[in-house]
Amino acid sequence: MKKEYTCIICPNGCELAAEIEGTRIIALEGAACNKGTEYVQQELVDPQRNIATSVLVINGDIPLVSVRLSNSIPKAKIFAVVNEIKSVKLMAPVMLGQIVIENVLGLNADVIATKQVGVKRVL
Repeated sequence: MKKEYTCIICPNGCELAAEIEGTRIIALEGAACNKGTEYVQQELVDPQRNIATSVLVINGDIPLVSVRLSNSIPKAKIFAVVNEIKSVKLMAPVMLGQIVIENVLGLNADVIATKQVGVKRVL
């Protein structure tokens, strides 16, 4: 069976055409590096993704802080993790690298702040 993929491992974003038999790659075209093969193999066996989103900050000098996961998670768990992140509200200040949710849903990935947010100044 022939399947098409867009590799997301590096910035090249190679358009890949893979001939697949079960969970085996028979042939692969379009990969600019060997990471394409690794990506397609992972997609066949255990697709993983990372998430970047934002969290509400109460009394912050900006209303949201950007967050991301420390590790990739199973693709099938994305919506459950996003729902968990949406339930969080942080109180300012928020520090860069601060763990917002430790080991989210037991998936061995922390949600961490990727920006610093100070406290809103009252004039």
